[in-house]
Amino acid sequence: MSLTEQYRSVRKLTERICSPLHTEDYVVQPVADVSPPKWHLGHTTWFFETLVLKAHLPGYTEFDSNFNYVFNSYYESLGARVIRTQRGNLSRPTVNDIYRYRVYVDQAMEQLLAGPLSEEVRTLVVLGCNHEEQHQELLWTDIKYILGHNPLFPAYDPALPAEEAAGRPGWISVEGGLYEIGYTGSGFCYDNELGRHQVYLQPFKIAASLVSNEEYLAFMQQGGYRQFEHWYAEGWDWVKNNAITAPLYWYLIEDNWYTYTLQGLQPLALQEPVTHISFYEAAAYAAWKGGRLPTEFEWEAAAPKLQWGRRWEWTESAYLPYPGFQRVAGPVGEYNGKFMVNQKVLRGASSFTSPGHSRPTYRNFFHPHLRWQLTGIRLAV
Repeated sequence: MSLTEQYRSVRKLTERICSPLHTEDYVVQPVADVSPPKWHLGHTTWFFETLVLKAHLPGYTEFDSNFNYVFNSYYESLGARVIRTQRGNLSRPTVNDIYRYRVYVDQAMEQLLAGPLSEEVRTLVVLGCNHEEQHQELLWTDIKYILGHNPLFPAYDPALPAEEAAGRPGWISVEGGLYEIGYTGSGFCYDNELGRHQVYLQPFKIAASLVSNEEYLAFMQQGGYRQFEHWYAEGWDWVKNNAITAPLYWYLIEDNWYTYTLQGLQPLALQEPVTHISFYEAAAYAAWKGGRLPTEFEWEAAAPKLQWGRRWEWTESAYLPYPGFQRVAGPVGEYNGKFMVNQKVLRGASSFTSPGHSRPTYRNFFHPHLRWQLTGIRLAV
């Protein structure tokens, strides 16, 4: 696939994800971590305009001078911005304005991509495509949160197929020894995957399958959310302070468990992998089960033997730089490195991850209390 074809494909997929939405759905921001869909549409476009077109397409005129303030996410080097919690207050620009913005920038990008490209520009365009693919997954989960917190539980698409079972039971043994960790190859990766290095691992076993809804329900029914001994202290405080009794989107209705899905409110499918789990819950379940969560290095060493890609899998590892990690100068250097504090690494991918956007060295990261992403559990011993 050429770079132009890659660009077009990525941009079209973003808009297809949004196609079932009504105008009102584009604007809602129920919580700080969820951005309105129209903001994602604008921000991913702003990325190409700001980092590619303004610097590398002679004569380019920005669509609207206010959009740098509106659609900058966290790039301190690129100026002031609307704070994250206020994105839902942006009734203007309108949804139509943002779609016109996308057309405007796409036309300029087509002009740029039709000519000779320096390696710098090519690298930025590839980064922009991967950045938009990250936001496609966020679009799925943010849309689910928006619709799933509407008291009518509207379906995004009632015709979406049901998921498959969590997987085969049993354990996979992994030998101890030295393992190479980190990205190697000529394709795209993020800077936090670089710095390939050796780690020594003790022998361990890792579950062949993800934890299912049925297995997690047993933890709940046997008092998992009421027994402090399974929880990290910080996690136990989180449970008590937020009255947590079940995964996100689970509802007990007339003694039967239901969960909100993109198909609407559905009876809990017991064989599907549990999801929308915080790190605290994942670690507590592992302790209750007599196991633990794998480290990110164990996960990567075991990945060739695993069936992965349906849930982002919590690991016990803190999100830290690999040996030799250095931030590059400029806004691109703000992409990953400055978030390497107080977060946990997740490995794998999810059912919402865009095609071609997963690899065994990918390091996702979130704060331990967050659970609006498709997060799940794989045990180790």
